Amino acid sequence: MASAFNFGILAAMNQGLRKGRIVAGLGLFTLVLSVSFVAPAADSLDWRKDKDSVDADISSWSLLKTLEQISEATGWQVYVEPGTQRKVSTKFKDRPRDRALDLLLGNLGRVLLPGTNGGPPRFLVFRNTQKDATRLIRGKRKAIPNELIVRMKKGKNVDDLAKEIGAKVLGKSEAMNAGRLQFKDEAAADKAREALLDNEDVTGVDQNFAVTTQPTLEGMGTGSAGSLNLRPLKDGDPLVVALIDTAVQWQGNEYDSFLLPALSVTGEVNTPTDKPTHGTSMFEVILKGIDAFTPDGSTTPIKIRPVNVFGPNGESTSFEVAEGILLALNSEPRPSFVNLSLGSYGHSSFVSDVIQQGTDAGVGFAAAAGNTPTAEPMYPAADPNVIGVTAGPAQYTLAPWANSSPSNDALAPATWKIPFNGKTWIIEGTSPAAAGLTGGVMALMASGQTRAQAVAAMLNTFALFPPPGPTPSR
Repeated sequence: MASAFNFGILAAMNQGLRKGRIVAGLGLFTLVLSVSFVAPAADSLDWRKDKDSVDADISSWSLLKTLEQISEATGWQVYVEPGTQRKVSTKFKDRPRDRALDLLLGNLGRVLLPGTNGGPPRFLVFRNTQKDATRLIRGKRKAIPNELIVRMKKGKNVDDLAKEIGAKVLGKSEAMNAGRLQFKDEAAADKAREALLDNEDVTGVDQNFAVTTQPTLEGMGTGSAGSLNLRPLKDGDPLVVALIDTAVQWQGNEYDSFLLPALSVTGEVNTPTDKPTHGTSMFEVILKGIDAFTPDGSTTPIKIRPVNVFGPNGESTSFEVAEGILLALNSEPRPSFVNLSLGSYGHSSFVSDVIQQGTDAGVGFAAAAGNTPTAEPMYPAADPNVIGVTAGPAQYTLAPWANSSPSNDALAPATWKIPFNGKTWIIEGTSPAAAGLTGGVMALMASGQTRAQAVAAMLNTFALFPPPGPTPSR
């Protein structure tokens, strides 16, 4: 077995090398202690979390809009009893949180509950009892303004609904009986959303978030990227990791033998011949992670299933990411682990529900935390069912450009060397950090460890902070 899959690799990588960078398109929120939301005219809600104090100047907001603003300001998951209506008209300054909620919500019942599995607090709003608050309300910040993801009851058709409300179906999820709907503008989407929350045929209405275009590779490194000591196991059932990313290129070399046939939610896309795609880079880093935890020259049953969720223009959304995960979960052989070296600008309950399905079926997930120096949680890395991986140049040392959210679970090597068409490329970011950790988990599972044991070992190896203990003497 390789002596260590650790940060010592980076020193060798960086000597005499000019760094290039491939990074996944990962969303960015700016962390602030005071969040202001300004509507047309004078309407506004200013929620100062640092002082637990609220200002409001609202002439006429619907309950939906008010709850959206509360969700945005607090980070709470807000649920409302279907059919609940209220016109909010109030003006106050410097009120404590509970008194502000009294003025905003009137006689409606409410309760704030702790989050589940490390998730955000849940705020329930209802007319009767708290168990009736079942509709999730999400703020619209950074969502695609004229789109909605709508889930239907069993036996109901999203095409029929789209015709009824004047929307265009951009995509459908058969497994979730859901559709990605586009409206003529933001106002039409807002109007439809309010109506759909009370539609008995609809089980969920969610915002759709952009997963940004993957940046191009900046340059090449010098020296050898090294060869694999792995050999693929030719017989027997494979242990599969699903790679949700851009398309992966076949190269006609030893790496191809570890690939399963690719899946795609966006159809065929043309890949460049002069440089690796983001998906190809993550595929090779996963293999290097496997190699580092597998005895030299050993065979491995691990195969990688590429799932392309990026279209010809290099763009994707949370809807396509969820569909890519579903494709992988429903494929044979089923994956044991899913790598998501990508992210979006907002939390999608649609993606979270799909990840929950995989978790319930015993599938593990890892995701990149983001290549922006912010403490704001990124998704799906911040999902409680996902290992959120940030990156750094040395053990317990965060890179200056990397995400520092408290929701992160691991800090793995940021920089990797990979081969492509006879050349060596250098990649850096939380994307390869997540892929390398995924490879380590898979290698330990192939050696006989359970998924829980393998994950625990990787979280120990790539811990965010040193273990507690006495301070070393000087």
